Amino acid sequence: MILTKLFTPWDEQVNLNMRTMYKGHLQATYRGIKVWKCPMDYLIYQMIITQLQPDLVIEVGTFHGGTTLYLANLMDIIGNGVIHSIDIEDLCDERVKDHPRVRLFTNGWEKYDSTAVNGFSKILIIEDSSHTYENTLNVINKFCDMVTVNSYFIIEDGIVNELGMNNRFHGGPLKAIREFLRDRNDFIIDRSFCDLFGKNATFNVNGYLKKIK
Repeated sequence: MILTKLFTPWDEQVNLNMRTMYKGHLQATYRGIKVWKCPMDYLIYQMIITQLQPDLVIEVGTFHGGTTLYLANLMDIIGNGVIHSIDIEDLCDERVKDHPRVRLFTNGWEKYDSTAVNGFSKILIIEDSSHTYENTLNVINKFCDMVTVNSYFIIEDGIVNELGMNNRFHGGPLKAIREFLRDRNDFIIDRSFCDLFGKNATFNVNGYLKKIK
């Protein structure tokens, strides 16, 4: 009787951590399209889109467009908004290309014309490109002033440091976030999202940046 309380049968054991989730997220799809996104962050995205109701989302890093389509479908539900999704090549599923809320840019973020945001009043930006420190910081610096007050600049995949890939990404998004925030007082880390499921229990570690002024 004591032994049954001490030991959990093998087939009832739970093994859930950021490493297992990282491995699993590489297999994840949305409506059959690759997404490569943490499921907890997908829920947080839904919360932010619903609360903020942005009329423009700029997504830096399209890949196959699973997240792009997810965001477009959320906008379908709230009845508002368009997406500018940026990448350096076109790997998008045709369903993403055909969605009326999606506009694709395939010449890289450096060539994105900032005047494309003119006329929009609630702008949310997502950085999900190469995840290197240098590229992440450059993206942040280019797009930060396009974020509207009370909206967010979401910096993805700071989790690479926790997974032991710090050197591969030259310090990664976390280093870029630290450096950016050191010189700014108009953005804060929104702990209500970063810590929703536990302390930085997100792939976007310290990455939900809210513009406060």
